This record gives sequence, C-alpha cells and structure tokens, in this order.
Amino acid sequence: MENKESFVIEGLAGKKRLKGTVKVNGAKNAALKAMAAAVLFDGPVCLENVPETDDIDTLSKILAKLGTKIGRKGKTLTVDAGALDSTSVDSELAGNMRASVVLTGPLLSRFKEASFPAPGGCVIGTRPIDLFIAGYRKMGAVAALDDEDRLYKIGAPGGLKGAGIFFDKVSVGGTETLMMAAVLAAGRTVLKNCAMEPEIVSLAGWLNACGAKIKGAGTPTIEIEGTAGKLLSPKKPYVTIPDRIEAGSFLILGALCAEELAIEDCEPGHLESTIGLLRDSGVPIETGSSVIRIKGNSKPASSFKPVLDLRTHEYPGFPTDLQPVMVTYLTQVSGESKVFETIYDGRFKYVEDLKKLGASIAVMNPREIEIKGPTPLAVLPGDGELKAHDIRAGFAVTLAALAGKGTFTVGNVNLIDRGYERLEERLIPLGAQIKRVVL
Repeated sequence: MENKESFVIEGLAGKKRLKGTVKVNGAKNAALKAMAAAVLFDGPVCLENVPETDDIDTLSKILAKLGTKIGRKGKTLTVDAGALDSTSVDSELAGNMRASVVLTGPLLSRFKEASFPAPGGCVIGTRPIDLFIAGYRKMGAVAALDDEDRLYKIGAPGGLKGAGIFFDKVSVGGTETLMMAAVLAAGRTVLKNCAMEPEIVSLAGWLNACGAKIKGAGTPTIEIEGTAGKLLSPKKPYVTIPDRIEAGSFLILGALCAEELAIEDCEPGHLESTIGLLRDSGVPIETGSSVIRIKGNSKPASSFKPVLDLRTHEYPGFPTDLQPVMVTYLTQVSGESKVFETIYDGRFKYVEDLKKLGASIAVMNPREIEIKGPTPLAVLPGDGELKAHDIRAGFAVTLAALAGKGTFTVGNVNLIDRGYERLEERLIPLGAQIKRVVL
C-alpha cells in the first residue's frame, strides 16, 4: 500500500531562526550489522543505543521470519538466533533494504547455506553483489542464481574455509559481510582493499570481545582467524556508535538555518572531512569530545564560500550519504561549486526538485554536477510538492524547504523514516515549523 505521509514545512526564507540542541542517535548502519552478527552467537545478544528507524524494524522482521526471537525495550534490542530454522531471506522484506544482504555472511558461516533475493533499498545507482559471491566462492561455497524465483542460492556443505580475498572495489557492505562470514570459518582469511568506516571497527571490536579473532579493522587489510564452527559467546552488549551521517546532516542544517546549534552525543572525529569543508566555507564550528557547536552563525549563507571540487570518497573522505545535503547547502553560498559522486551513479535524482525551487544546478553527467549560488529557494505556483527519492535526498529536500520561502510539501516521508528517527519531532523544538500529515 502506497505511503501517503508527507511533511508540510513553512520555510524560513533564508533566515537563521533555528536554535537549540539536538542529540544524535545510534548509527542505524552499525546496529543493522550487529543484528546480523547475532547469528554467529550461541545465545541471545543485547544491542544498546539502537535507533527506532524503519530499517531496524525491517531487519527485525526479516530475522523473525527466519525464526530469530527479537525483543525491544526502548533503545535496547535483544536478538536470539538460537531457534533460527530457516536460511532463506524473505524476498518481499529484503526488497525494501540493501543491508539485508549482509545476513548471508553469518547464515552461510553458521548453517552452510543461504538464499537471498537481489538486494533492494534506495534507488541511488547500481549495486553489484558480484564481490559477495566471488568472496563466498573463494571460501569454498557454490553459488548460483535461480532463474525461476530469482534467488541467489549459496551452499558450503563442508563449511567455509579461510581464503585470501581482494576487493576490486572498496565496499563497506562487502567488508562487513565477508568479515562476519570468516569468523566461524576454518582457517585464516585475509581481506584486502577493505573499507575503513568506524562502523566496521565497532563491529570487529565487539566480535573480538566475544571470542572472534579479527585484526586490522579500520585499515585496508583485515585478517580473521576462524573458529572452525565454534559459536561466539555473548559476553558483553553491543553499544551502537553515534550516527555520523545524522550528525553531519544536522550540522549542515545548522549552517543554513541556525545561528546557534549544539549537536550532542556525536563523535566529531568521524566527521573531519565534513567539518573541514564547512569551516573552509565560512561556517563557525567548535568541537568537543562528543559535541559539535555552531556559534555566532549570524551572517547570511550568501557570505559563505563555495566548494570548488567536492568529491565523495570512502571513509575518511567526504561521505556519499551527505552529498545531497551538502548540495542543498551549496545552492545558498556565493560562487560556483562542483560535486563529483564517485560511489553511486544514480544519486542526483533529487536535483530536479531543487531546480524547480529555483536552484541553479547543471547535471554534467550521472556523476558530476555544477552549482551556482546563491539562488533563493521558493515555491512556484502550483508546484510546492517535493519528493524524497531516498533517505538522504529526503533530508536534502527537507532542508531546502526549511531554508526556502513559502509553504512546502515533502512526500515519501517513509523513506526519510528509514534513516532518521521521527525527524519532525526533533526539528520542532529547534523552532522549525514542520508537521507530518496524511494526504
């Protein structure tokens, strides 16, 4: 059934009227991988600081369909895979989120088989899963695509074996999934050209505390000494690290819409690239051990400098998930900015929404755009409805509406809900005029 929920937003007309404090939730991308890793344990695991987003709910349903027991109390989630009796990931649920594919690593490692559909999620470009399949094959598995039901079916009757695996392309999901698959394998696995995101370091640290032997997480080479089938022990809870993408989103929002804004319960060290770019642009930013503050941000956005050459990059570079939000920011600064999207080839769908509000953006090719600013953002007669094309594009158009002049409607709010917990309820105390409606 089509989701009819929308945001109705009264724009600030370029005024920096928002003020206050916003707290950052746990990273949903970290919590999702810890939920998948629960399959590797011999008892129920406890996950803390888990955000209440739709993606977490979807993976909970996928795990429950496999036979896993899921419990939730506030921000604490318990996952018990002891009664898991299926290794076939539900096609309909998995079609809603790409992160579901990471379940195949733990399932294959523990049960020697797994099947799953082509991963879904946000429509932001091609998402080849060849590197997952290639990795499993190197570890001794047999994998094939069943043309009749369009399921990938993987089996490793003798169990997974340690192997040397080189990723042709840096992949966060690939690194996490093959790392988890190697935990219960027989022998030593060496992963090269790995992603280095903080979420990977966090996951590896927790697995090590519970009996895994992983070295090098956070570097391009990760070594895993497998347990040869011995399950991990739930010795300590997993504490979800702060969501760096959420923190970065609020930081960019503050740059455009707030004179004073404190972003608490975050990790500034995970956002060095974003903070550096905004500081160079002219945004007054201070950082503490777990807080980022925008102070004295009274000058209009038109006084900020452009970013001549912004390129998304794997961590610690500028994150692709903040690219749409930063583009909204760049429409309001003075000068010409160029943005190169190096990770996904379909991430510019939101550009048409910004252009119809008055933004001057030229799409040079599927990976490059040019932005000329500042341009006032305003509702054109009969055309005030914007659309969230994916999680981050949804935040980007919401930010455009907040910075713009007029009354705006943002549709497909269900996509925003996948990554931002009750966004409107967190913006209202800052002074935003935003409400959720059913149209």
